[in-house]
Amino acid sequence: MAPGNASAPSVFILLGFSDLPWLEKPLFAVVLAAYICTLMGNVWVIVVSRVDPHLGSPMYFFLSNLSFLDLCFTTTTIPQLLLPDKTISYGGCVTQFYTFHFLGATECILLAVMSLDRYVAVCKPLQYPTIMHPRFCAVLVATAWLSGLANSLVQSSLTVQLPLCGNSEVDDFLCEVPVMIRMSCADTTFNIAMLSIVGTFYSLVPLLLILVSYGCIVATVLRVRTTAGKKKAFNTCGSHVVVVSLFYGPVISMYVGPTATHAQAENKLMALFYSLVTPMLNPFIYTLRNKDMKGAMRRLLVSLCH
Repeated sequence: MAPGNASAPSVFILLGFSDLPWLEKPLFAVVLAAYICTLMGNVWVIVVSRVDPHLGSPMYFFLSNLSFLDLCFTTTTIPQLLLPDKTISYGGCVTQFYTFHFLGATECILLAVMSLDRYVAVCKPLQYPTIMHPRFCAVLVATAWLSGLANSLVQSSLTVQLPLCGNSEVDDFLCEVPVMIRMSCADTTFNIAMLSIVGTFYSLVPLLLILVSYGCIVATVLRVRTTAGKKKAFNTCGSHVVVVSLFYGPVISMYVGPTATHAQAENKLMALFYSLVTPMLNPFIYTLRNKDMKGAMRRLLVSLCH
């Protein structure tokens, strides 16, 4: 797929869910509604986190970054799914899978960073202001974004060199590295191995750090004598645990052990889940379970009404 390679078509046809024709019309309505909810919910979280002085802790700095990331992640793929024209240019396809893998890997690392924040808040509360200094938080977020970019440069640069031998039909609703590898007419053993290795690193390593953090948190909470104290600690972390579960399940299934056999329809549904459903649910999970966020939203609504 290198530029100038005669085997790379100038236009790709995204087959989407054409193998499930009965699903296309109801899917369009559901996806459109979910996309609007995703935009509104994540923009609302960013605005509330930024304008309310009571939400100045690192937790909300990370949360606003997650919401911005989810906005970009969803917008990379979903508008293309909603368009009646199911074609995408060569440049658009390459841009899409570079951006998609950049943002996906960034989210993996950012969720691990957020678990570190919760670990310090619960296990080392007296040292929290010192450890989670704004400059350190900025470094952690920058590390997440840069590591995601590194992942995309490795995976996508390897993929863009694969010859397609004129194959222009993408059996998915987006251009994604595993899909493009399957389209190639060359030996893709090395690409598959690299996808498995890098996918394992960016999914299982952050997940392991998250599990260790929450193992320490649980051990600390169990030593708290009061029921109110335990409930407060668990409420502090509960939202993040739900978000991690929703995101990592489909991602691990897709990218860890890519030689595993999945029906293509199943792969499409999993990709749709972590590119749309999870970003849509994240704002609701954090706002419905977080008293500070709900209070900030009420204060902002009151100020807007007056």
